[in-house]
Amino acid sequence: MKLPQEPDACAEITGNENYPDLQGTVKFYDTYGGSIVCAEFTGIRNSEGEAGDGFFGFHVHEGNQCGSKEGDAFAEAGAHFNPGDKPHPQHEGDLPPLLVCDGEAWMMFFTGRFFPEDVIGRTVVLHEMPDDFRSQPAGDSGSRIGCGEIREWGDE
Repeated sequence: MKLPQEPDACAEITGNENYPDLQGTVKFYDTYGGSIVCAEFTGIRNSEGEAGDGFFGFHVHEGNQCGSKEGDAFAEAGAHFNPGDKPHPQHEGDLPPLLVCDGEAWMMFFTGRFFPEDVIGRTVVLHEMPDDFRSQPAGDSGSRIGCGEIREWGDE
């Protein structure tokens, strides 16, 4: 399968105040039966300021912006995208964990849980810990360290 040159939707990720160097791009491509998601992140540091390693939780959230409330980073991103009202980890917005090595990560995968048009106007959130795929309602993946608003490709 060959991906088109341009995705159908995209989110530019920025880090919270504890992860100021975190940057990323998540692209969504329409394909038969769902979406191909391509994610790239840089600048993920640990608490000592060194390049981070390990797994990080990664989800589409239902909110349409990444604003913070009362010191809660990216609180306006809301809960996991879950229009089917399913238990975790069957939310439509539950994505595979992101594997970070030396502060950087790249991955691409297929999901049949949504099409790009279903998530335009939602948010993508990176969490500080891996999703445990058991805890309700959201996998106990810790604080939100990065967030981006999903927009139709070409919208600015």
